[in-house]
Amino acid sequence: MTSTNERVEYELFASCLAGFEQFLAAELKHLRARRIRPLHGGVSFYGTAAVAQRVCLWSRLASRITLVVRRVNAGDASLLYEGIRRIPWHEVIAPGASIAVHAHGMNDELRNTHFTELKVKDGICDALRERTGARPNVDSADPDASIDVRVRENRATISLDLSGESLYARAYLEPDAGQDAPLECALSAGALAMAQWDESCKTAALVDPACGDGSLVVEAAGMACDMAPGLARSRWGFEGWAAFDEDAWERFLDEADERFEEGLESVGGAGTASASASDRPDLERVRFVGACTSSPAIARARTRAKRAGLRQVVSIEAGDAHVVADMTGRACGVAVRLSAGKTAAEDAQCPCLVASNMPAGDRIQSEARAQAEAAAFVKAAQAAPADSMYVVVGGQGVQGRFGVDAADTLRFGRGRVEVSAQLFMRAPAEMATAVIPDSAGGAEHTVEVFEETSQQFADRLRKVAKERRKWARREGITCYRVYDADLPDYAAAIDIYTGAGQAEGNTYLHIAEYAPPRSIDEDKARRRFDDILTVAPVVLGVRPDHVFSKVRCRDKGGGQYQGAGKRNYVTHVDEAGCLLEVDLAGYLDTGLFLDHRDTRAMVRSMADGKRFLNLFAYTGSATVQAAAGGAVETVTVDLSQTYLEWAQRNMEQNGFTGPEHMFERGDVMNWITQCRRNPRRFDLIFVDPPTFSNSKAMGKRTWDVQRDHVELLVGVSRLLTKGGIAVFSCNLRSFKPDFEQLEKYGVELEDITAQTIPHDFERNPRIHKCYLVRHVK
Repeated sequence: MTSTNERVEYELFASCLAGFEQFLAAELKHLRARRIRPLHGGVSFYGTAAVAQRVCLWSRLASRITLVVRRVNAGDASLLYEGIRRIPWHEVIAPGASIAVHAHGMNDELRNTHFTELKVKDGICDALRERTGARPNVDSADPDASIDVRVRENRATISLDLSGESLYARAYLEPDAGQDAPLECALSAGALAMAQWDESCKTAALVDPACGDGSLVVEAAGMACDMAPGLARSRWGFEGWAAFDEDAWERFLDEADERFEEGLESVGGAGTASASASDRPDLERVRFVGACTSSPAIARARTRAKRAGLRQVVSIEAGDAHVVADMTGRACGVAVRLSAGKTAAEDAQCPCLVASNMPAGDRIQSEARAQAEAAAFVKAAQAAPADSMYVVVGGQGVQGRFGVDAADTLRFGRGRVEVSAQLFMRAPAEMATAVIPDSAGGAEHTVEVFEETSQQFADRLRKVAKERRKWARREGITCYRVYDADLPDYAAAIDIYTGAGQAEGNTYLHIAEYAPPRSIDEDKARRRFDDILTVAPVVLGVRPDHVFSKVRCRDKGGGQYQGAGKRNYVTHVDEAGCLLEVDLAGYLDTGLFLDHRDTRAMVRSMADGKRFLNLFAYTGSATVQAAAGGAVETVTVDLSQTYLEWAQRNMEQNGFTGPEHMFERGDVMNWITQCRRNPRRFDLIFVDPPTFSNSKAMGKRTWDVQRDHVELLVGVSRLLTKGGIAVFSCNLRSFKPDFEQLEKYGVELEDITAQTIPHDFERNPRIHKCYLVRHVK
């Protein structure tokens, strides 16, 4: 390699998300790369140092650009070291540059990547010392030159990272943007490439009806304004490259600055480039519009547009499916007006691109929000002019709502980040609609649904909700069930959680779908549930991103949830003046069993001056109520450390701290056995065991409430003081106490189930069984 020769061509590699390869190859050709060869996960190409730097500055689709230094024998550590030492590193690494080595892959002889890194580092340092008399500094955290080593079988490919930080980490991202933010930028760029936005961006409108944090709108506007994606980056990997062409780089930056200024003026009108970043955009000239229902997301999107220098040409607005049609019409009107006088070729391009990059897979926080965003996407598409194009990445539910086949479908990414991208060339088909009165008394809403019968569901939910709200207000209840499979075809349970503490003013929905019987078509059941997710937030006046859903399957042992385990959504609610933590998304249940509300109230009324024990305590909500009722001592027992810590937080945030409130982890049956051997006794015990458990922490034994309840209740009765009482509850619908065996051991059971079923669960009186337990000598 000869760094002084401007005509020397280097072997280079541009990595990218899987699925981007062909788009990236076309981009590299436009950037004057040669000998371009798309591979899996990237594109190989050749170019001069100047070409490499130009690609780093202008590529929207590449993740990293690396210089392939050499391929060496990696049959063992010695061969690898010798191969590295023979490379003329003085022609690769700039004088005085610090280095770091990152290794990937293993073989039979090189089984530890850290060891491989050390051998490569030694080879580089020894080679440079022999040539220049000095070893380079090693800076693993912030190197000037980062060397990448990829071992495959007996060969290792040695490369120099010319990018530095991933090119997907755009400079407009805020410093505290999450780890998925660069991925969002990449997927947005991929969606625009799929829709050939570069051919339409000079004249067409772009509408993102579910813009989230705004990456897609910013990317689209950046392309229209001819903004180099890397223009605002302050540091590059190629600055530690011996062949770094500083003169060419300064020319590239000057050219990029000039092109961006001219692009801003062309898109936003005279004076746009010199306008203050804080000035609001002129909607009479804005044809790039994003809509979102989340105020924090809108603020982040506007900040990103401002950081990119595009605030004058981008409008980020609050909007959902009910208003995006007007936004689309306005943006398209601007595009038509501003394109007057353009050439016939320009005027023939796509008049509007409706595009969204929506969460998918485990990035979906709320299924209801996903449905709302899909509905907004379709509404915007319906409002776009003929010959428009529509592209969506992720977008669960969009295909079904669109009602026409996608013209093209691609997969972007692999593993956790793999997502589907769909391009539609035809306008969406008409859907059935449900008319819903506004919950706040405003204009009624027309909501698109999959099933015409969903109007009946909307009417039923509205009727029940009206009655339930009055009851809850009268009783001082803030968390309650508002629907429980009232219509068999819409088999779901819908619970309302009213936020408290820092969440005061927020209302949340938790929707649990009952799995349909096998006789019901799965697709039809899914469409109905999607309609529930679409209709319920509108009927109840709750933001879609505050709606959380799970599938509940009825089985022989009671109920099991599927669909939990997404990102946690922790908030707080009030019950009888106590602040309780709930997680609406991350666990099988929320942390608060609403059907036990009256049972907890009963425990509270019985607790004054008592020593209280809570077994199978879960999140300790019963302990909180007992403490609030005046219990002088509480002991909370559960096998899960997670739930015990949750219970402790619930107690602490209500002021119940100190040595009189104890939290003990253990298998409840073993704990009872140990406790019976000491004089510890309790006046009031609450026992709410699971239906079944085979937790690893229990060892070889399992728990079955029907099988094991006699042993449990006998043990519990022996922990009661004279005159003490236990409250035993379970959720097994078919549960039948063995009265004969219990009587034999002096245990008396009194069925109080009917007294503990709250009004909002009266449709489902078998939701739980509840008994008072006494020890009769």
